[in-house]
Amino acid sequence: MLPKIISFTAILFVFNIFYVSAQEVDTTKLDTAIVDTLPVKNWKLKSLYSLNGTQSSFVNWNSGGRNNISLNATIRASANFNKAKLNWSNDLSLAFGGIKYLDESELLTLQKTDDIIDLSSKFGVRVSEKHLISLNVGFKTQFADGFTYPNDSIAVSKFMAPGYLNLALGTDYIKDANFSIFGSPFAAKTTFVLDDSLSQIGAFGVDEGQRMRHEFGAFVKLKWNAEVMKNIEMKSKLELFSNYLNNPQNIDVNAELVFVFRVNSLFSATAQWNLVYDDDIQIRDRNGNVGPRTQFKSVLGIGLSYKLEN
Repeated sequence: MLPKIISFTAILFVFNIFYVSAQEVDTTKLDTAIVDTLPVKNWKLKSLYSLNGTQSSFVNWNSGGRNNISLNATIRASANFNKAKLNWSNDLSLAFGGIKYLDESELLTLQKTDDIIDLSSKFGVRVSEKHLISLNVGFKTQFADGFTYPNDSIAVSKFMAPGYLNLALGTDYIKDANFSIFGSPFAAKTTFVLDDSLSQIGAFGVDEGQRMRHEFGAFVKLKWNAEVMKNIEMKSKLELFSNYLNNPQNIDVNAELVFVFRVNSLFSATAQWNLVYDDDIQIRDRNGNVGPRTQFKSVLGIGLSYKLEN
């Protein structure tokens, strides 16, 4: 677990070096010829760090309840390069949260409430002002083991179980820094299950005993960010994938909608919703029935946040 956290901390450290470099250069005071040679002139850097938490305690509380403490940390960063015919956009989302019940009789282990590693990069060459030929790369996994509570003895997911790698070559329409649509008829999706116990049961669509599953199909990605009103930001993303080789009509869906309500430079509230559907993931419901199902997650929080932007 520690090596994973160190690796991603290193990524963030490099990102902030770029950010500080961009902040230290005042291009308005430099000669035009010199400004054109500065690499930071073409970079748009942004990052948001948030820490939300709650604590609840009960003494002779008639309605019932359990003493608990919960924390949720998120990091959202982007680095976009734009110069002449080249465009390179990068997005990083990290999140981890948990809740711990503090009963007098027992101290239960931390129960995970959020766990995301999501990295995407898109490199494009312009064929017109707003249209590009682009290569899109996406990677998703999680930090820690996941369990279905109250059965917390058997992990149902782990780091790189699953892990997803997407490669797609296609056309990109970029209206501005806040809106883009990418479409590809040539997309490859690889699912990793690098855990023996999960791969043996064929979890997340891999064949039993296998650690990888390859798919080839079409991919569409839409990204839309907006300032709804003063101090309220909206970020949204929609990804669709159709596998040409197996049930192309069953489209994989990954959607995200986030609202950030900023009180001031240090305090904010966030509301996040995620919807996922993958026909290859078999989920057991409360009645014991197993099959593909729509996954939905909602995270609401208020706490500390800090934003960096050049």
